[in-house]
Amino acid sequence: MANPKVELHIANHGVITLELDAEKAPLSAANFLSYVNKGHYNNTVFHRVIPGFMAQGGGFEPGMNQKPTDPPIQNEANNGLKNDLYTVAMARTSDPHSASAQFFINVANNGFLNHTATNAQGWGYAVFGKVVDGTDIVKKIEGVATGRKGFHDDVPMEDVVIEKAVAI
Repeated sequence: MANPKVELHIANHGVITLELDAEKAPLSAANFLSYVNKGHYNNTVFHRVIPGFMAQGGGFEPGMNQKPTDPPIQNEANNGLKNDLYTVAMARTSDPHSASAQFFINVANNGFLNHTATNAQGWGYAVFGKVVDGTDIVKKIEGVATGRKGFHDDVPMEDVVIEKAVAI
């Protein structure tokens, strides 16, 4: 069976197509698809963009209003997938098993985010997919001007809105 794909339609930028690795990251891929299918990502923003590192989204509406999420999932960072350029991973807090809806696109090879051990310092961030089309769009997002909004740093000064996320 082919891996599921999702299109992220980004206002004024274009479409990013993600391919999810449902074999190596079954919980993370199913979790992401669940949020896609119930429309959670529609009208959310990339709220943290750090050139040379990553672009994070999926948790806030424009205006930095945080959206409610489902319970967190088990961290699958020990699945062998690496935080390489244009891979997609689950965002989380300092708790390794706290990922819910937020995700990020690596815009560099971020080996320091990979799983190295089953402790808090070594769990890493679970890669569950990759960008298969629209890397030019990711580059455009990486290049937007950012600053501080409220308690958040690296926030795009103009909202980068995911108008809709569609399973294809």
